Amino acid sequence: MSFLNRLFRLAPSDELTVVTARLNAKVQPLDRGEIFEDPLADWLKSENLGDVLGGGTQLIEEPFGIEFCDVEIGLSDASDDIVARVVAKLEELRAPKGSTLLFDDEARPEVAFGRMEGLSLALNGTDLPEEVYANSDVNELIRMLDEALGDAGEQLGHWEGSRETMLYFYGPSYAEMERIIRPITDARPDTQLSRIEKIA
Repeated sequence: MSFLNRLFRLAPSDELTVVTARLNAKVQPLDRGEIFEDPLADWLKSENLGDVLGGGTQLIEEPFGIEFCDVEIGLSDASDDIVARVVAKLEELRAPKGSTLLFDDEARPEVAFGRMEGLSLALNGTDLPEEVYANSDVNELIRMLDEALGDAGEQLGHWEGSRETMLYFYGPSYAEMERIIRPITDARPDTQLSRIEKIA
């Protein structure tokens, strides 16, 4: 396993308490910043609560790809009320179920949070006919699936392995996302031999 893509790390001041949001979200570093870090930092600063100090993405061996991502937060006040507000903001930003807020103070219990459920679509990259790959466009597939999902979910992350490309979708209900996505993947030539799994 390797912990990669820690893009930046601000030094916390003595006045800040560091907490880590371990997000059960399979997103790339740039997506992590756009979806979670940047809007969270803007909100923290606007409320005079602190700032985002850094972030990282945990990669694991194939075929699993991304395991989770971390967002490190410096809080000027880490009382239970403020922590509850931070958790509520992360859930507003679509934090998936299975996420956890961790404290440097090991005596303080972690806080479980997250509302979104997750679906992984694994695209087979080796066993389909060559003409299928020649005529396939994964970006067009993503647009089609996002349009079909509507408010039921959206693609937030991806990972490319040597044999599979993983697309990660998040929404209020895994069952509803699967109900919408499966007929499309069953019908398309480029999604044959694909796998759909629940990830949150």
